[in-house]
Amino acid sequence: MAHAQNRNSTDVLIVGAGPTGLTLACDLARRGVCALLVEQAPALFPGSRGKGLQPRTQEVFEDLGLLAAVHAAGRPYPRMLSWENGERQGEWDLVGAPGPDPTVPFPAVWMLPQWRTQELLHDRLRQLGGEVAFGTALSGLDQHPDRVEARLTGPDGTVRTVTARYLVAADGGRSTVRRAVGIAMTGEQVDPRPALVADVEIDGLDRVNWHCWPKAPGGALLLCPLPSTTAFQLFAQFGAADGGGGAEDGAEPDASAEGVRRTIAARTHLPESAVGAVHWASGFRPRAALAERFREGRVFLAGDAAHIHSPAGGQGLNTSVQDAYNLGWKLGQVLRHGADEALLDSYEQERLPIAADVLEISTRLHRAGGVRAGGLRRGPRTEQLGLGYEDGPLTVEARPGLPEDALRAGDRAPDAPLDGAEPDGAPVNAMAGRRLFELFRGPHVTVLAIGRPLPRLPAAVRGHRVDGGLAERTYGPGLFVVRPDGYLGLATHDPADLPGYLARFGLR
Repeated sequence: MAHAQNRNSTDVLIVGAGPTGLTLACDLARRGVCALLVEQAPALFPGSRGKGLQPRTQEVFEDLGLLAAVHAAGRPYPRMLSWENGERQGEWDLVGAPGPDPTVPFPAVWMLPQWRTQELLHDRLRQLGGEVAFGTALSGLDQHPDRVEARLTGPDGTVRTVTARYLVAADGGRSTVRRAVGIAMTGEQVDPRPALVADVEIDGLDRVNWHCWPKAPGGALLLCPLPSTTAFQLFAQFGAADGGGGAEDGAEPDASAEGVRRTIAARTHLPESAVGAVHWASGFRPRAALAERFREGRVFLAGDAAHIHSPAGGQGLNTSVQDAYNLGWKLGQVLRHGADEALLDSYEQERLPIAADVLEISTRLHRAGGVRAGGLRRGPRTEQLGLGYEDGPLTVEARPGLPEDALRAGDRAPDAPLDGAEPDGAPVNAMAGRRLFELFRGPHVTVLAIGRPLPRLPAAVRGHRVDGGLAERTYGPGLFVVRPDGYLGLATHDPADLPGYLARFGLR
């Protein structure tokens, strides 16, 4: 990525260095797009908040080159252990154990504190030549037909104007950018009860289980051991569901270190002396909200700036990463390959319906019964592997008469071992021991010719012929355009369909 931190012009200005902004910055960096990533805070967010990485997010991180570090720093989800009156009541699984599936290389949800995920994204960004301008706030912006002019206030109070071709709001649920461009966000309170989340040191609990007190006085309380640390994540609900009972009666939780210790001691068998350092704490009320649109002119909304989720189901951070992954390649095709700017319209058309669907999932999970044993069990819908763009503007399914359960354009492109492949004229066994995802990895568009000859393609497109094996059984015969974000754009039998479709991405 061309280093833009001290420049007054850039291709893309990203406001907010959370998971969304960092993912987008990494994707643009590997595409050679000049981007400036600014963050109002003096450092990365310090809390564990969004700690579950879904299988689809792990696939994104593999493509971006940081999955090995993510897996080294995290762990699978531990089993839940319920407590009552100081006694163990039994164990259960929040996340079911997935069976082996060669089309899904990372089937298990992976636990990693949000602050650590952000650190690893930041490390990867620096490896790619990028950086974050910390202590830099957006103080105003003006849109023009060909640019955005943004006023940035630096750590010393100095204001400068930066000109960008596009601006992406990744600055959270209280987005300054969203308000500046006048996009409304509508939503609802998911739960009237306030909640407290904190990262704390605890003595007297094992780190094998995720400990839960579902019948604690005042509301349920959970303590989850955080991988690669000695800390636990505390989650505590306050007040009764009907607004009565509960010692707090809906009052805002006390997020001070003393308040956290009192809450743990009042609801568990642990004394206050068992609670050590409180690294971070925050009170909140679960809410679901969706922006009315994800684009205004040359400004795009992504992540929490576009949609706010209940923590139930572990969807917020993961959906935000997918936003960035969807938008990044489209910006890259427009800015580096000359694609028509109309390609960028597809960002909102694809991501807004997905966000609305995921909001429904997380809200329903939250209201399904709280944190009693099994009450928040998660399943295939939360893994985000089945979410796709079947009705999206970039989806062309040109194979008639498909079976009902066939893989179709708009679906995620599955992985498969390459037990028979002929890449670019190489011998058939050249791909033995490799995977389809290895062919997809990188910022390029891929064309798969499965069970048929590979036609001539533009120089920037990577083509591979695959014959037989699980790949052909999974995809069926045909020609498939795999988008840079790993979804099937075009599925056809006719090579004549390829040139016009690829031209939409600036590939001629």
